[in-house]
Amino acid sequence: MANLHQCTLKDLAELQHLSRVTFADTFGAANQAEDLKEYLDHAYAPATLTAELNNPNSFFYFLQEQGVTVGYLKLNIGTAQTERVAANALEVERIYILPRYKRHGYGRQLIAQAEKQALQLNKTALWLGVWEHNDAARAFYQKIGFQQVGQHVFQLGDDAQTDLVLLKSLDGGDNQL
Repeated sequence: MANLHQCTLKDLAELQHLSRVTFADTFGAANQAEDLKEYLDHAYAPATLTAELNNPNSFFYFLQEQGVTVGYLKLNIGTAQTERVAANALEVERIYILPRYKRHGYGRQLIAQAEKQALQLNKTALWLGVWEHNDAARAFYQKIGFQQVGQHVFQLGDDAQTDLVLLKSLDGGDNQL
């Protein structure tokens, strides 16, 4: 099992690199180069990531295997959430894994960390947005108990895309939308 390390500002350069590489790998081939570049330059700019790292309602974790960072997780609560999806929920904003480390169980380990963090914070659900055309991710989330409860727009450059909003109850009950 890989180790988790909570990110701080000293991890900014590595976080930026991981963000850009993993996002481009997952979404680059299916999108226009100029839209992708605009998104990467804004979403993963040092100032943007610094603000996110400094937000007390956001949590970043590097996943490391034998000293190598293979991916990361970003979680949000309260006002850091990109939107309000369910009462008392924690947002899983990013699960990013480097291409050569995909399909090695790291996604499950990151979701387990998200669940652990949510329970420590007395949250009753996890939610996330997943691109409607990311079939592998959608299948993974469905397999581990997430259900679609809505959708929202994800703006990638000039392209307004549809993300499916998925929710997983952690207390066995329904969550108020």
